[in-house]
Formats: sequence, C-alpha cells, structure tokens
Amino acid sequence: MKLTRSSTAIKLFFNTAFFLLYFVASAQEDSKAGASAQELADKLANPVASLISVPLQNNLSYGIGPYNGSKYTINIQPVVPFKLSDNLNLITRYILPVVDQRDITGENTHQFGLSDATVTAFFAPKTKGIIFGFGPAFLVPTATDKFLGTEKFGVGPSVLVMHQGKGLSLGFLANQIWSVAGNENRSDFNSFYTQIFLSHSYKSGASLGVNAEITQNWEANTTLISLNPSIGAVTKLGDQVVQFAVMPLIPIVGPHEIKPDWGLRAVVAFVFPGS
Repeated sequence: MKLTRSSTAIKLFFNTAFFLLYFVASAQEDSKAGASAQELADKLANPVASLISVPLQNNLSYGIGPYNGSKYTINIQPVVPFKLSDNLNLITRYILPVVDQRDITGENTHQFGLSDATVTAFFAPKTKGIIFGFGPAFLVPTATDKFLGTEKFGVGPSVLVMHQGKGLSLGFLANQIWSVAGNENRSDFNSFYTQIFLSHSYKSGASLGVNAEITQNWEANTTLISLNPSIGAVTKLGDQVVQFAVMPLIPIVGPHEIKPDWGLRAVVAFVFPGS
C-alpha cells in the first residue's frame, strides 16, 4: 500500500536513473563541449561556486519508526550568489522542504505541508588551492503543521572547506544551529549537521560521487548517519542546462524512531551558467 502511495516518486527515481545510465554510456567525447560540461559539473560540486542554480531534491524514505512509516520530501534549494568585491562573493543557499509523511507520528496518520526552512550565507573569498566559505545559518519556522516543524527560530555558524582540481572535488560543509526564539512550549532546537563529499567528473558532464551526512541532535542526544553514493550528469533540455543525479540513501547509524530502513534520492537542478 505504501509503495502505491509513493509510486510517482519511485518512477521519477528510476526514470532519472535510466536516463543517466544512457547519458553516461552514449556521451560524446567532444573536447570543447566536454570541457564545458565538465566545468559545469565541477562548479555544481562546489557549494560556494558563483553560479545560480535551482535544485529540486526528491527524498523518499521507508521503514521509519515503530509504525514502519514513510516520508517523501522535496527540498526546493535555490542558490544565489552576490559579488561583494573582486575577491569576495556571498553565496546564499535556501532550503524549503515540502513533506508528505505517513505513519510517522502514529498508526494511520498523515501530514502534508511545508517544513522549516534553512537559509545559509557563505562569505567565500576567491582563493587558489583550498576553497573555503563561512557565515551564518538560520532556521526559519515556516512549517504548516506542528508535526513538520519546530516552531522555533534558530541561528548559528556554517563553514565549508574543500579542495577542487579538474574533475575532482573533496571537502565538507557543516553548520550548528541553536534556537533563539519561538514557541516556549516546544523543545529547544540544538542541532549539528555536516556533509563530507567526494566526486569525480568526466568530460561528458557525467559524475560519480559519494557523500556521508551526519546529523547530531544535542537536545535528544541522537545521531543519524547515512552514506549516499551517486551518479549524475549535466546536459541540456532545449536551451536549459540541467543536472540530474540519483543515489540510494543508506542508513548507517540512528535510533529506530527516526532511522529509515532505506531511502532514495533524485535531484533535478536547473543551472544558469551565464549568470
């Protein structure tokens, strides 16, 4: 029954996966076009690249908690850079989750709506070799259902450190957010998140990678870790540059009440390289 409920998300995942496999297998090794596609793939692997993009990240998780719940989340994640000077950019990243979950808060329960938004601003100096960014991260209580959000406003620091060469990206990003205002009847928010990532791009615009996501909830004293191998490709749909990526979400560590049995992710990112 739960598979039927989320069949659209599953079809999206597998259709995207088959497209990517076909794209990687049939990509032409045209040197000029390939170099351009690889350059875009490398920029998209850099969270503080001066590049406007609008990723739509689809996440599907099953087997959550005592009621074997399921959750589908689409994260709308625009990235908008601002040039502050010849040597400094401000990269703003927004995450607005839309959630559809069943049997999470109880048996035969269902919630649908917005969850809390996260806004991050990285000050990114132009450097050679090691790339880094730092700035504030904000939690904004945009949830439309009390079960989908914290009802808290939060703030804290964020940081990115990475090394990037042609075709290879390696690094991590992290943030720590504490609640500073909001509904006094709700628990405080105190959470640390980090993502460690490695990816390799090819002249065709295809890429292979893996990342580990770690979330530490200090208030609940819980740790959630997942390992996520990925395959991606940069291509064009008409005149629009698009990146596709798919990956299984493999849970490694986490308490039963929040750790899924398994998950899938499919990302479609609209890219504006001329910006």
